[in-house]
Amino acid sequence: MNNEVPLISKEEPNNSILRLVMNDHKSKNALSSKMISALTNAISSACDNKSIRVIVIAANGNVFSAGHDLKEIEEARKDKDNGNSFFKELFDSCSALMQTIVNSSKPVIAEVSGVATAAGCQLVASCDLAIASNDSKFATPGVNIGLFCSTPMVALSRNVHKKNAMEMLLTGDMIDSHKAKEIGLINDYVEVEELTSTVMALANKIASKPTLTIATGKKAFYEQAEMSLSKAYEYTSEVMKNNLLRDDAKEGISAFIDKRSPDWQDK
Repeated sequence: MNNEVPLISKEEPNNSILRLVMNDHKSKNALSSKMISALTNAISSACDNKSIRVIVIAANGNVFSAGHDLKEIEEARKDKDNGNSFFKELFDSCSALMQTIVNSSKPVIAEVSGVATAAGCQLVASCDLAIASNDSKFATPGVNIGLFCSTPMVALSRNVHKKNAMEMLLTGDMIDSHKAKEIGLINDYVEVEELTSTVMALANKIASKPTLTIATGKKAFYEQAEMSLSKAYEYTSEVMKNNLLRDDAKEGISAFIDKRSPDWQDK
């Protein structure tokens, strides 16, 4: 009989929310190659499930994620190429995971309890929203071991002010939840016993909105952020025009005018 605990648990508190819980607390929920694969597959599968409207990423234990598994990395140095092939595959797959989150049509919320460092901090920054417990801490400490957090830097620099990102990257210092909220790494922090209920309330609020509209808006948000001002307005004008032609926009506007609740059809 196999009593092995899965790397991630898939919980569905209701039919529209998928809660992915990292369970490898012995390795401090490190983003090992297996953990990266498990998360990527779970998120990709959820994107194909029409009933799932919001994805939550959480973790068991007092560490949300300690980043890459350094023991796994050191073991790979024994390979004939000194780990070169493994290192490339590891960072490529981790980058693919972060892009899967960003490119997912479903909003992804990080539910952070404990410490999130290096690639773990990258995971938080890559999620669309992040709520943390008030005792959570964040860092990109690679510089302290001679390995600059270059890939975490991508997500970090796109979510916080450049000087705040550089301070975290150059010093490797931990920041608390208050500072993380101040610089925009997380949306908010709450008492640890209120964390899951707060995240679920947020997830349910988002899940009550029309799915296609949410997917359209999320994609447009990230697309326009990479464009020049004029291109961004040109692009989003087209997005809004097409959005207005959809049934849910017609229904939503009619419901607002008629002062009734809308009946979303997700089309």
